[in-house]
Amino acid sequence: MVGLQSLGARSASLARRGVLFGVAALGGAGVLTLAGCHRNEALTASRTPRLDMKRLDTEVAAIAQRAAPGALGFALMNLESGEFWVRLGDRAFPMQSVFKLPLGAAVLSEVDAGRLRLDEILTIRAEDLSPSWSPIADAWPGRAAYSVQELLAAAVGDSDNTAADLLMKHIGGPGVVSAWLQSKGITEVRVDRYEREVQPQVYGMASFRPAWKGDAAFDAAKATVTPAKRRAAMLAYMADPRDSATPEGMLGLLRRLDQDELVSPASTRRLLTLMVQTPRGGDRIKAGLPKTATFAHKPGTSGTDQGLNAAFNDVGIFTLADRRSYAVAAFLTGSTATDAERAALFADLGRTAARSVG
Repeated sequence: MVGLQSLGARSASLARRGVLFGVAALGGAGVLTLAGCHRNEALTASRTPRLDMKRLDTEVAAIAQRAAPGALGFALMNLESGEFWVRLGDRAFPMQSVFKLPLGAAVLSEVDAGRLRLDEILTIRAEDLSPSWSPIADAWPGRAAYSVQELLAAAVGDSDNTAADLLMKHIGGPGVVSAWLQSKGITEVRVDRYEREVQPQVYGMASFRPAWKGDAAFDAAKATVTPAKRRAAMLAYMADPRDSATPEGMLGLLRRLDQDELVSPASTRRLLTLMVQTPRGGDRIKAGLPKTATFAHKPGTSGTDQGLNAAFNDVGIFTLADRRSYAVAAFLTGSTATDAERAALFADLGRTAARSVG
């Protein structure tokens, strides 16, 4: 993991916070005991209140109990002081679409380096199609050409799987993204496979093929796999260290993003703007934050099969009306709750976070 203690206690960029407010104005079994893990850093010249550790201990423990038999990881950090609180902070959770956040940063790093242009046009071929969610795949072959900027917005903002896979392939594949993360000192966030590999493997399916594009075709192919094989495949996916992140590792990534240490300030603003504008996951952490707060976030969700959900996540940076900013990461795996019940749990995590920052 990027050592959280090594991140220092610099103030987050007030210019970046102003950008976020400008965007807002536009418009399982095996759950571990509460980690607590109060490895607080010196507050140095911090002007913000300390986190309410006792409230976090009590309220997150109660939410985690409601989430059982799913395993709930949660992390909260004051981006000015570096003070943080975590539950299951070093446990690896499957990311699902949360991976599109580090992917987006890696793509913008290529733009910063002059190796990629936002107006560069990429053409989608049949072998580039990925499973749902992917409006871009649904529109193919009627439309096959997209700019990098359009694909970035589709991947980060709308969580389009084809857009994400095409961008990742264009910059060199998952290995390049992982190597870039490691070069930034982030070792507990892993990107190992394309969505066209991950999603079929979750259900024990064969390799993805273009004929499976769209929900109906993919579901029909999934139904040919026996329930027992699908169950075993999902359990294996939940335990797989590939394409996973720890809550602490995600805090490290978010803080480096906040401090312009991943990409240039202009690229940071571009990425955060896409994360603020996303229409996805509004019923999760965002639903529990004050209405005046701005939340730049990337949710991620697996499908549910035979009552078991492998991944339900939400990570990002929320900024309050007084410009205080906090990184938050929530991961839930092995849940047997409904989508609405999981969203309600995450909304309560948002409320707890807001109450705990003073």
